[in-house]
Amino acid sequence: MAGKPVLHYFNARGRMECIRWLLAAAGVEFEEKFIQSPEDLEKLRKDGNLMFDQVPMVEIDGMKLVQTRAILNYIATKYDLYGKDVKERTLYDVLGLKACATTARRWLSSERPPSSSLLMAAYPVGIDVYTEGILDLTEMILQLVICPPDQREAKISLAKDKTKNRYLPAFEKLMKVLKSHGPDYLVGKRLTRVDIHLLELLLYVEELDASLLNPFPLLKAFKSRISSLPNVKKFLQPGSQRKPLMDAKQVEEARKIFKF
Repeated sequence: MAGKPVLHYFNARGRMECIRWLLAAAGVEFEEKFIQSPEDLEKLRKDGNLMFDQVPMVEIDGMKLVQTRAILNYIATKYDLYGKDVKERTLYDVLGLKACATTARRWLSSERPPSSSLLMAAYPVGIDVYTEGILDLTEMILQLVICPPDQREAKISLAKDKTKNRYLPAFEKLMKVLKSHGPDYLVGKRLTRVDIHLLELLLYVEELDASLLNPFPLLKAFKSRISSLPNVKKFLQPGSQRKPLMDAKQVEEARKIFKF
């Protein structure tokens, strides 16, 4: 029987937190080995465990996986959180709709959210496109805690602006389209990784400024719905392996280890 996945990272959110979320949502127990000093990180490098000399790194199924998105893809596929089949993930390729995927990515970085008709036309872009947009904004918000003090106010303002005027309107409109077709989830009729990534993002948005969610009732309902799923609810409880917002002491410790 395979052992539990082992996560190697600093004892904080960072780029490992979305991996923790996905494992928890799948009901998978995992262990963590925290990097507590520059020497810990250097040992992982010298032992040849980090292909690109950086973490996160996850030991799973006899492999030592690096690169956040690659790790997420593997976990989602292994634990059936990547759609019911390849068709659900990549139907746009089969139908020659790659342009729709590009268009969807542009929507999430444009000033104007897509129309309902265009969203439905591009619905087959599925999990990967939605995930990329969610992870882009998630990373922007997570970076706020480590940005230089003299840049912090401007970066917070930019993050709030993009959250309110670019990303959340696009996802609210998507929710409206999907609601008319009945499913409770973003892609297909069951839980996938994109639902978990979006919930994680919405919780970060709430931490940043709870009022940002007020104009988006469907996203608020989605947050409540996914939060009530048993594995997710358990991960949200105190004492879980979910990490809190980094404090100033943790930021300084991370700077010493990772030299940023």
